[in-house]
Amino acid sequence: MPMSKKKLVYVWSLRNAAADRAGQFIDYKGERRYMMSPLEYLVDRLNHTDLGERLSLEGVIHDDDEQSPRDRAALGDYGFAPGGDWFFPEELTVRDRRVAELMISVPSSYRKLPLGVPERIAGKRAFEKSLLDKLIELDADLVLLDGLLVILDELVRPGSLFHRRIANIHPGITRLESPYERRGASATLDALYGARGQKVLDWQTMETEAVRPLLKTGASFHYVDNGIDSGEVIADALNTEIDPQDTILELRWNNFRNSLFPALVRGLEIMAQRMAAGAAAEVAN
Repeated sequence: MPMSKKKLVYVWSLRNAAADRAGQFIDYKGERRYMMSPLEYLVDRLNHTDLGERLSLEGVIHDDDEQSPRDRAALGDYGFAPGGDWFFPEELTVRDRRVAELMISVPSSYRKLPLGVPERIAGKRAFEKSLLDKLIELDADLVLLDGLLVILDELVRPGSLFHRRIANIHPGITRLESPYERRGASATLDALYGARGQKVLDWQTMETEAVRPLLKTGASFHYVDNGIDSGEVIADALNTEIDPQDTILELRWNNFRNSLFPALVRGLEIMAQRMAAGAAAEVAN
C-alpha cells in the first residue's frame, strides 16, 4: 500500500527573511548571486524529488503584524503579500498549487506591548491559540519553523497536540558538545566573528575576547522545545567553510547551500519516516 503523504505547514517571520534579502540578488565577492530562501528550496525539492511523495505543503504561515510600525519598517519594499520582487517568484508553484495562495497571516501582535505586562503574556497565549487553531484547520501532521522570531510555549509542551511534531531549521550547529555550536539569533555573526578569532561578549558595546579561530559552520534541524534552539537534533550538517573576509550575506549564502538546505531535506525525510513508522505501529496494534 502506498504511503500516504504527511501534511506540512511552514511557519516563518517575513522580517527575518527580509534581513537575509531572500528572493533578491546580493553582492557576492564582486558578483551578483541569488539569495534563495529555505522555502523556495523546499518547494523545489517537493516538486522534483521523492520528498514530494512523502510530504504535501498545505500552508505557509507568517507572524508579521501589518499594524506594527517596526514590522513595516523591517519589511520595507517587500510588503506583507506576494507581488513583484518578493521573497519568492510570484509564479512559484508546489505540485501545481501557487505558493502565494498558501500564504496565511497569524500576526504575533502581542510584541507591541511592553515586556512583562500581563497583557503581553495574555497576548502571547492568544497568538499561540490562533496558531494552533490554524494548524488544526490545515490538518497539519508536522510543522517546520524557519526564522520564526518568537519562542513557542504552549504549542510545544509535552502532552500538547503538536509536541515533537514541530521542528526548526537553524543556521548553526545546536549541539552543546560541538565546538562549532552556534545557537540563537546571532548564530551566523557568531560564526563569522569566530572565524576571525573573536567572541562577541556584548552586541551593544561590541566588546570581544580572543578565541581560537574556527573556520567552519553548519546548520541543525531540531525538534522545538521551550528553549532557544535547544531541542533534540534530528539532522545536522557541518559543511560550510568560512572566509574571515566574508560579509554576513556571503556567509549566509554559503551556509544555506552547503549546510542548511541539506539538513532541512534530511530532517524532513527523517520526520516523515518516523511518523510513517509510528502510524504503521498503531495499525499493527
